[in-house]
Amino acid sequence: MCTGFIESVTHQPPSEQPFFSAVVVDSGRPGAVSHTGAGGFRKPYDRLRVIWLGRTRVPGIEAGVELRLDGMVTQVDGLPAMFNPRYEILSRQEHL
Repeated sequence: MCTGFIESVTHQPPSEQPFFSAVVVDSGRPGAVSHTGAGGFRKPYDRLRVIWLGRTRVPGIEAGVELRLDGMVTQVDGLPAMFNPRYEILSRQEHL
């Protein structure tokens, strides 16, 4: 489980297999996502990539949104990643 802000999202072109991706950074301190692993310890990451397979968009997921994620962390291209996590939107930035 981790909590953070969405830094960026990636949309796939229609010719590619569908997936939706976001990069999350920690809400408590810039530059790290804290993941609570087995035994309750917190492991800091600079960034966490979140990937929803088979989706071209995930409602509510956009840059600036704070969310809580629940899922298993693995490595993809040297970056910690979570596939198809459960998520809860905690807050979103208001645009003026």
